Amino acid sequence: MGQDGGYSVGEIDTSRPHPARIYDYLLGGKDNYEVDRRAGDELAAAAPEVHIGLRANRAFLRRAVRYVVGRGVRQILDVGTGLPTSPNVHEIAHGLAPDVRVAYVDNDPIVAAHANALLSSSGATSVVLADLRDPRAVVNHPEVRKAIDFGRPVALLLVAVLHFLTDAEKPEQVVAALREALPAGSFLVLSHATEDFADRSAARAVYSKATATLNLRSRDEIERFFDGFELVEPGLAQVPFWRPDAPPPPRSGEIGFYGGVAHKTA
Repeated sequence: MGQDGGYSVGEIDTSRPHPARIYDYLLGGKDNYEVDRRAGDELAAAAPEVHIGLRANRAFLRRAVRYVVGRGVRQILDVGTGLPTSPNVHEIAHGLAPDVRVAYVDNDPIVAAHANALLSSSGATSVVLADLRDPRAVVNHPEVRKAIDFGRPVALLLVAVLHFLTDAEKPEQVVAALREALPAGSFLVLSHATEDFADRSAARAVYSKATATLNLRSRDEIERFFDGFELVEPGLAQVPFWRPDAPPPPRSGEIGFYGGVAHKTA
C-alpha cells in the first residue's frame, strides 16, 4: 500500500516483506520476492479493495502531478517514491513541460538501483538514497540540492508513504521540517491510508511482519499534515474523487486512501 521502507538507508532485507515491493507486486510489477508476494496476497485477502485502491492512488498521483505542473511548478521532490511504475512522475511531468526537474528519494537501495537504471539517460532527474524520517538530511542531500533549487517553487510528493511512520516517529514534525524548506508558491501532494471506511486490523497485521508497520489515520489526523498549506479544491478526499478526469471505478467509496494537494502561499 505504500512505498517507503522501515529500516536504515543502505540495508537490504529480503527476509521480510518490504512495502515498496508489496506495492510493486500488487500493481503487477516484477521487482519483488516470494516473501513480498505472500504478503501481497494476504493483504488482498484482508482488504479486498486493495487492488482498486492502489490503482486509484496511482491515478491520483498522475492527476496531482499534472495539476502542479499546470500551475507552473518546474521542480518535483518525490520522497518515498517506491519502485518505478510507468508512467513515472518525470514521465507525467515531461509530457506537459520537458524542463521539469525531478528528484526521487527512497531509503531502499533496491528502489534506488532500479530507478537509477531507468533514469540513466535523463539529465533532468536524479535518484537519492535517503530517509524521510530524517527530513533535513533529505533536503540538504547534495544530490537533492543539485536537482532542486529551494529558492523557487517545489512540488513535494508524499504519496502513500506517511502511513509507514509511527506516531513515535513524529510524522507531523517530519512534514513541518520539509514544509520549512519550501518557498512560497510550492505545493504538497499527499496521500495516506485510512480505515475510516472499514476495519483494517487484518491489513495492519500483514505489515507487522514487514520492514515497516502500517499506521492508519483518520481524515482529521491526515488533514493536520497540511498545516501551513492551503488545500486546493476539493480539499482532502478519497483519492478517486480528487479532481477525477474519468468516472471513478466501481467500489470507489470503499477505497481507504485519502489524497489532497495544497499550496504554500507564504
